[in-house]
Amino acid sequence: MTSSKPYLIRALYDWICDNHLTPHLLVDTSGNDLSVPMEFAQDNRIVLNVSPPAVRDLNLSNDYINFKAQFSGQSMNIYFPANAVLAIYARENGRGMIFPEEEDFAVAESDSQSDTLAQNETEPGQKKNSKKKPHLKVVK
Repeated sequence: MTSSKPYLIRALYDWICDNHLTPHLLVDTSGNDLSVPMEFAQDNRIVLNVSPPAVRDLNLSNDYINFKAQFSGQSMNIYFPANAVLAIYARENGRGMIFPEEEDFAVAESDSQSDTLAQNETEPGQKKNSKKKPHLKVVK
């Protein structure tokens, strides 16, 4: 199953812009396959203003996010994997979404598969556990 993160990024981006606010992305810069102005990164993270007046040719695809922007007066092509986005939010009020690390999804998916396997491996004559775990994880 594909990640829901790129879909949520696009939806929240539209929502923030529709409300005349400024969308910002918090991006993990510790990966190899990215091009961001590292001089502005702190603790392997960078905040990028992706509002329409700040960027050109914005592409929020399922795999990569890329656009052109000016940094210290120089034009730069920015690109990074969509899964490197840690959060999207409006600068003015902070409303948006923080994404859990991808490893959390892998663990949850693995646990879900283990539960399904365990339910299917009951002995003949035994009742299967009809209670299913919810698929959503509440993040506070």
